[in-house]
Amino acid sequence: AAPFGATAGGTPTLAALTALPEVLDGRKKDPAEVDLSVLSPAWQRLVTVAEEIDRKAYTVAVMEAVHKALRRRDIFVVGGRRWGDPRARLLTDPAWQKTKTETLRALQLPEEPADHLADVRHRLDARYLAAAEQLADNPAIRIDDSGKVHLSPLEAKTIPESLTQLRRLVSGMLPRVDLPDVLLEVHSWTGFLSEFSHVSEASARMGQLSVSVAAILVAEACNVGLTPVVKEGHPALTRGRLTHVDQNYVRADTLRAANARLIQAQSGLGLAQRWGTGLLASVDGMRFVVPVATVNSGANPRYFGHGRGLTWLNYLNDQVSGLGAVVVPGTVRDSLHILDGLLDLDGGQRPEMVATDTASYSDQVFGLFTLLGYRFSPRLAGLPDQRFWRVDATADYGKLNAVAGRNRINMELITANWPDMLRLAGSLTAGTVRASEILRVTQGGGTPTLLGKALAEYGRIAKTEHLLDFIDADEGYRRQIHTQLTVQESRHALARLVFHGRRGQIRQSYREGQEDQLGALGLVLNAVILWNTRYLDAALTELRDRGVPVADEDVQRLSPLVSEHINMLGRYSFAADSTGTQLRPFRNPDEDREA
Repeated sequence: AAPFGATAGGTPTLAALTALPEVLDGRKKDPAEVDLSVLSPAWQRLVTVAEEIDRKAYTVAVMEAVHKALRRRDIFVVGGRRWGDPRARLLTDPAWQKTKTETLRALQLPEEPADHLADVRHRLDARYLAAAEQLADNPAIRIDDSGKVHLSPLEAKTIPESLTQLRRLVSGMLPRVDLPDVLLEVHSWTGFLSEFSHVSEASARMGQLSVSVAAILVAEACNVGLTPVVKEGHPALTRGRLTHVDQNYVRADTLRAANARLIQAQSGLGLAQRWGTGLLASVDGMRFVVPVATVNSGANPRYFGHGRGLTWLNYLNDQVSGLGAVVVPGTVRDSLHILDGLLDLDGGQRPEMVATDTASYSDQVFGLFTLLGYRFSPRLAGLPDQRFWRVDATADYGKLNAVAGRNRINMELITANWPDMLRLAGSLTAGTVRASEILRVTQGGGTPTLLGKALAEYGRIAKTEHLLDFIDADEGYRRQIHTQLTVQESRHALARLVFHGRRGQIRQSYREGQEDQLGALGLVLNAVILWNTRYLDAALTELRDRGVPVADEDVQRLSPLVSEHINMLGRYSFAADSTGTQLRPFRNPDEDREA
């Protein structure tokens, strides 16, 4: 029923699909009568075991070829969104010419690549030479006879007694509070619940709307449904009122706007500024089982057992603010979707460095990140298997000559495809096409396109610089990546505690419902983190006023990802009043913490 189109590479496969009814018309078919070129050699042998083709085997083989072509978009649905041709959504030449100058200035990329690539070559050579000089003084590095690099694991940082004592003190001082009260108190500071407007954009607002929205957020983020938060005697908490607010006020754009307020408020706190500048971010995925029938889920026995699930790919900066998230079916390769969310964050500063886990990168991803002005910094688990690349095959890098080997970067291929690479970067920046869609095309299901090969060559420059920095004698770069990813893992642990209802499973059938529920979870997490950060900051001030010694290095290792003092289970009371600018009184840390 859907009209299919095809690229030059997908045309034979589409023709074989179109001809299938003739193959299945009941008449015997000689192998010479059908096109076997679209089949793999293994399928060709199975289809032609006799004088006539095995029609059932041929049908399965063609459909497998069609499926592969659809995944890399060599075959596409004309005018489709999910299965359409992403190349059709690239900026047209007239549109690109209008925005080219401004886009290239923003990305700090030249239209002519010669000088830029010369600078890149010089920088990579200098980095190789610096790394070679440090090898003798770096006992953590060993290069074996085959030229593979082995790196000792980072040693865990010691926890001084002063830090242990500080954590005990501030943890014991934090007031005990229910989760609904956290949201309403944070609203009194930031007004973030005011961002939830009616879908009709009507200016009139119902009374105590913030209470109703807070109840919806708790119901969604805790995954408990409306029943625990309904209070029929409270006008803002009746089932009818909450259903109306859920349907008309809580949606993707209002969740984003509310989250932007929380990100801005977190960045203004002095304690958050001690933790980071906001220029470092990490990306990692949380897996959720989806036990209901939905097309927006996938199978993976490791994470979902015999069922199906999805991945919540979320973004966190070094001020511990969740910047946004992307929901993807199953556990597809995260690197396909990292840039989708990074180019469409809810708020905050644009990060310069992005840390990910090992499974989230490829050479093409490195290339796209570099074109778009990000430093891509994945944590590496299999360093001996990584390939280092060089531009100059004759350059002398000492002991690193064996590491670089003959892996030469093809600068000529980058130069030849530079205009297309710039147009691609401009299209991604303008939001006309998604990075995941383009990567499916350029990766070509294991056979990269010419543009994909050029992106990979360009990415190998940044990848090699990352590898050289990763094995640097100064562990600062590697530890920075590790620390940021550890903070994100702690945020995921907090998210599991909040999202406790219904066994922590997503029971929304439609993608929009899944995105809205996880958007509510991200918003509630940011509210909890902001509440904790402000009270931690105030607790530190009080301790200093009492004359308690507080070391700066200990303050930097405090975390707002704590929850022992917040009740998330069974008691959901929404008081209409708020504390305003006044903070709650601190507890005495020396009293029984379970009292």
